[in-house]
Amino acid sequence: MPADPPKRQKRVEYKKFLAADEAALPKKKFYRQRAHANPPKSPGDMDWASLYPAYAVQKLAEEEDKNVMTVDESRADEGAEFQDQMKARGTVQEVEIADIGCGFGGLLFALATKFPETLSLGMEIRMSVTEYVQDKIRALRAQNAENRTYQNIGCLRANTMKFLPNFFRKQQLRAIFLCFPDPHFKQRKHKARIVSTTLCSEYAYVLRPGGYVYTITDVRDLHEWMVGHFEGHESFIRVEGKALEDEEGEVGKCVATMKIETEEGKKVERNKGEKFVAVFRRVDDPAWPGET
Repeated sequence: MPADPPKRQKRVEYKKFLAADEAALPKKKFYRQRAHANPPKSPGDMDWASLYPAYAVQKLAEEEDKNVMTVDESRADEGAEFQDQMKARGTVQEVEIADIGCGFGGLLFALATKFPETLSLGMEIRMSVTEYVQDKIRALRAQNAENRTYQNIGCLRANTMKFLPNFFRKQQLRAIFLCFPDPHFKQRKHKARIVSTTLCSEYAYVLRPGGYVYTITDVRDLHEWMVGHFEGHESFIRVEGKALEDEEGEVGKCVATMKIETEEGKKVERNKGEKFVAVFRRVDDPAWPGET
């Protein structure tokens, strides 16, 4: 009786199958894991057009029979330097929402329809999981070619704990999601948690004033750890009260989506566990001495 083909061969054959059928959804079992990821040298080195082809400068210029780039009027006052940066990135608008540690992309796919006019990016360190999300995005785009849904989301492999500012310019983002991060229970592993004093400063760097960091976990100790670090950082203030429950507002909509759309959130729901949510707003930077 012949032996089963090795896993590598099965995976190669499966990738050929996906390449032949654009609309075929990926299967998680064919995606393995690896932790290393090479970052761009700076945000200007990112090839955003490959992640968001529908927003690529060249593609839109062809569709509109134009030879110049259309720039968002709200950013036009930043002048030629901004336009040059946009051309280098190859898209007519920037990513504004980052799902850090996006896993298999449950939240990311929900953001595609919740915020259809906004570019959202999933960032995941595991190579196989990143490939799964990328293949699912490709399949969903093919399945929804007529209404152009899911063109506004992308996913890349990244170690954000080390290289977040390599991907985003200062004050670029309006929202960051930290959903069910690894709790790293042992005290000696706490330095590997996704929230620390240094990382809070990096989140503040890429978030615009008035932007938000959304956190959720089912581990009380980790929740208290994240709250303590963000509340202890001068760039953030905690959001509490009705804003978290008002699903008509952006904060409430994000909180409600974050609770139910992630794979971990669904697992906690099935197990009747508790979810701990906290939201933090990026405050304005203080004026320099002598400024009015």
